[in-house]
Amino acid sequence: MSRTAFRITHVKAPQRDAQSDTRPVAQTVAGILEAVRTGGDAAVRAFSARFDGVAVEALEVSAAEREAAVAALDPQTRADTEFAIAQVRSFAQAQLATMRPLDVETLPGLHLGHRIIPIERVGAYVPGGRYPLLSAPVMTLVPAKVAGCDEVIACLPPGAHPAMVAGCHLSGADRIFRIGGAQAIAAMAFGTESVPAVDKIFGPGNAYVNEAKRQVFGPVGIDQLAGPSEIYVVADETGDAATIATDLLAQAEHDVHTRVGLITTDRLLAEATLAEVERQLTDLSTAGVAGQAWAAYGEITVAEDEAAMLAYCDHIAAEHLQVHTRDPHATAKRLRNYGSLFIGTLASVVYSDKCCGTNHTLPTMRAGRYTGGLWVGSYVKVCTHQWLEPDGVRAVAPPAVRQSASEGLEGHRRAAALRLEHLQAGRA
Repeated sequence: MSRTAFRITHVKAPQRDAQSDTRPVAQTVAGILEAVRTGGDAAVRAFSARFDGVAVEALEVSAAEREAAVAALDPQTRADTEFAIAQVRSFAQAQLATMRPLDVETLPGLHLGHRIIPIERVGAYVPGGRYPLLSAPVMTLVPAKVAGCDEVIACLPPGAHPAMVAGCHLSGADRIFRIGGAQAIAAMAFGTESVPAVDKIFGPGNAYVNEAKRQVFGPVGIDQLAGPSEIYVVADETGDAATIATDLLAQAEHDVHTRVGLITTDRLLAEATLAEVERQLTDLSTAGVAGQAWAAYGEITVAEDEAAMLAYCDHIAAEHLQVHTRDPHATAKRLRNYGSLFIGTLASVVYSDKCCGTNHTLPTMRAGRYTGGLWVGSYVKVCTHQWLEPDGVRAVAPPAVRQSASEGLEGHRRAAALRLEHLQAGRA
């Protein structure tokens, strides 16, 4: 859909499309997956040497190494990590409490219901990244433990900061492996001599990790496919340019492909924000990354009115969406497509990224149109059941018989009729 259809104009338009040709990545990943599927640990070690430049002997982090990593943590870093764990755990527990088993008698003698069943074994990919992202293991591992998964596996690149091992340990990982990239996804999906095959894989990563998750989906579950990070701010004339610019650049420093933007009804705010971003880049220590992201993917859009602003905002369906309007709660209620919503100027993406309790693994690339982010419910299955008494059979058997006959499915018709015939013969 064109910009004109949305009744918007750009003060700054993105210069590149975040979705690039992934065919070379797909071909490389397919080779890695097949090599690990057939070669197991030996293939994993070969790829670690090739891609990470590390010769890994023991793939699994030992109990002693885990304890040493925790002991080496700076006391304040450990306290902050445990604060984040407590917040994420508390919110996950509250979310899980809203998911209840169900048993209902919809007709006399017809009993339907569902159970909430934890996934047995899950795997979390914990990215090493440009920086040691201590929040990453918290977000993927803690909800799994709250959900009640029997076994939680973590994989992180062999060159990851030791604090990341500590973060995995504190977050409840049952086993931790020194495996990164697509080979980690392959190891968790297929299993190797050292790594057990899991039932579902979680966690963000680079393009190779993302493509590996896409290719293994089916035999194993995945949480979602994650593209580059995103932040948009929706604001009216009450928005503050300095605050908006600060928040945009905070997210832009994640990666040179990060998408950042402002959607506003006020041209003066748009122009002021553009100037403020350029000013802040002059003394931002991470400007080498944030500046590239801003130049390539940064967007500032002026909408004709509030309705146009909200329509374009829902079209973007941003991963992180901050609401800076006169009545942010009223605005929030009118929005429907986003990964996570930050209502009012006091709510910053960085709080969710790190420690406030909501999960930072969120849908990108407009996936917010059809899904939300990672949550404790991602680690459980809602499985239905049914049981019938004689009155229930008398209610459902006749229409089931007729439907089966009209479809020409004689076996179905017989199975539907059998219980009714037994009841009528007094054999039930």
